[in-house]
Amino acid sequence: QWYQRRVSSGINAEYKGKRVIVLKQLGTGLLLVTGPHKLNGCPLRRINQRYLLATSAKIDLAGVSVPENINDKYFARVKAEKAAKKEGDIFDAKKEAYKPSEQRKKDQVTVDTQVLEAIKKNADGKVLKQYLRASFALSKGQYPHNMAF
Repeated sequence: QWYQRRVSSGINAEYKGKRVIVLKQLGTGLLLVTGPHKLNGCPLRRINQRYLLATSAKIDLAGVSVPENINDKYFARVKAEKAAKKEGDIFDAKKEAYKPSEQRKKDQVTVDTQVLEAIKKNADGKVLKQYLRASFALSKGQYPHNMAF
């Protein structure tokens, strides 16, 4: 399977152009990826395979164990209860911004420390860190289907 141990470039949402490391495939077929967050700000996320470009860079993730509680239910958002509508209250109500739970922060740290250790063990560890920090972009006249990543 192409995604195992692979460094990929994300091409959707707010993490567009970030290089991520594919950790595993979840039950729904989505891929679990991480930046690591310390390097490029991309947290543990689920991404559809269609929105990733695989690169030739590989990392040995044999020592990385993803916690069992990280599955598709782990990423479900809690819906806020709607308050009763009142006259003139339409514009006063503000949406609360998403804030990750303490469990999610702890899981992020445990996975990232293991991934960073795996990167250090790699022969090209320093170059790989720089590669993960850099964002992916195409210039005029560059076509991804003509490139070898």
